[in-house]
Parts: sequence; C-alpha cells; structure tokens
Amino acid sequence: MKKNLDVLVLSDVHLGTYGCHAEELVNYLKSVNPKVLVLNGDIIDVWQFKKSYFPRPHLAVISQILKMASKGSKVYYLTGNHDEMLRKFVPLHFGNFVMDNKLVLDLDGKKAWFFHGDVFDNSISGAKWLAKLGGFGYDILVVFNLFTNKILKKLGRPKISLSKKVKDSVKRAVKHVNDFENLAAELAVEKSYDYVVMGHIHKPQIRTIETPKGNVLYLNSGDWIENLTALEYVDKKWSIYQYNENDFDELMKPDHSSEMLDMNHNLLLKTFLEDVTPSLI
Repeated sequence: MKKNLDVLVLSDVHLGTYGCHAEELVNYLKSVNPKVLVLNGDIIDVWQFKKSYFPRPHLAVISQILKMASKGSKVYYLTGNHDEMLRKFVPLHFGNFVMDNKLVLDLDGKKAWFFHGDVFDNSISGAKWLAKLGGFGYDILVVFNLFTNKILKKLGRPKISLSKKVKDSVKRAVKHVNDFENLAAELAVEKSYDYVVMGHIHKPQIRTIETPKGNVLYLNSGDWIENLTALEYVDKKWSIYQYNENDFDELMKPDHSSEMLDMNHNLLLKTFLEDVTPSLI
C-alpha cells in the first residue's frame, strides 16, 4: 500500500555521481503517492556529469518521477547550483511538469517558499571554480566512504559517513550552516511566508527560527548522498523521512526491466545522453 502525501520534497539527489543512492530512492518513490512533488535542486549533477557514468538505477529515478507526473502528481523541478544550466530554460511548463528557480505554494492557508538556497552561498556566487573544486574533493571522499562502508558491512559493523563527520567537526562549516539558515529565515519573515523550504547544505532539518521581525518554520530536505532523507507534508504537518532498508523487502527492489516506462533501456539512455545532456553542458 502506497503512502499518500500532500507534498513530497526531495533535493540534492546528484544523479550521475558515484555517491548517489539511486536504488534506495527508487524504492522510496515507489512507496509513496504525492499530490505534489517538489524537486528542490541538484537532482541531476551537471557539474560532475560524465556520459560514461549514468547507470540504470539513475535513469530509473527519472522514470519514476515521470511516471508520477503521468499519473496526476504535480511535479516542480527547481534548479540548484549543480544543475544551474537548466536555468536558461525556465520557466518551463509541460503538462504536470513545471521547471523554475523558486516556488510558492499555499498549503492549508499558509505560504510555503521553496528554493534550493545556493544564492546564499558566497563560495558559489563569488568563486565558482573554488566551489567546483570543493565538489570534486567531496566526491572523492564519498567514493572512499562507499568503499569503506562495503568493508564495514562485511565485518558486521555499522556504516559511517566520513563527509558528514568532517562537516560537523569543522567550526567554520557549522557557522556557515547557521548563517545560511538564519538568512533564509529572515528573508522568509520579510516576505510574510510561514515556511521556507530549502536544500543545498545536505542537512535535514525542521525547526522554528526566531528573527527580530518574527518567526518562521525552516525546513531542509537533506540529500540522497549521506542522509537519504525527504520532507513529507500530510494533514497539515511536516516530517522528515529517512530511508531504512529494513522497511523494504525484495518486492520493493527496483525492477529495472520494466522501470523505463515500457521503453528499452538502451534507447532511453541514448536519448538522454545524445539529445538532452548536450544542451546542459
């Protein structure tokens, strides 16, 4: 039985990178039925994109999202910094699919403001080459982390997140996150929004932030690299979903033979790589 959601928010999936947990995301997407799906930036990682690496599970994520739209879900794709090349196409409306840079929704009489959040990051707006270099180093750490966790799993030890430990232990990084969240809250209050919903910093969060001009509920959907989290809105309440592989039996594992909207995988891969990606890079 699928879980019905009023709103589902995903961000920082980073399709096309080695650290993306695409199979887990497909499992989750197959278990929910959202009225509205907000893809809040960095879904496809154009910065790190390589034609030689876009495996079947990554395409299965795209397929599942399209399937949701075809069955009536309203899908909003909001651009982030890693998929910023898509910004030249916005605003774009195609059936139940909408692409833009930001979004405001009325949720049960309250205003929710959605955007990725990279506009607050001075390291990106001021020195993009440095941000990309940092992203490359982050990817190397993630790949090393995947290798480490495979060994730990064989030894019966719990998984660890090296990148998360590094970020949480660096005072400058912690201060950056706090400044990021507070700035978002202040702007949301000035605009009279009740919720500000973001991604970008890979830190799932729901908390009320007090500002000199008022309060706002700040939400961050996390990511599908380290945390494997999403935001769910049901019956006027927000909650953070965190993936647990024990919640999914073998029947929920992605069936890639039928996952491509009844299209041959090689044909879809050829279309995506040859027709779509040249316009992004």
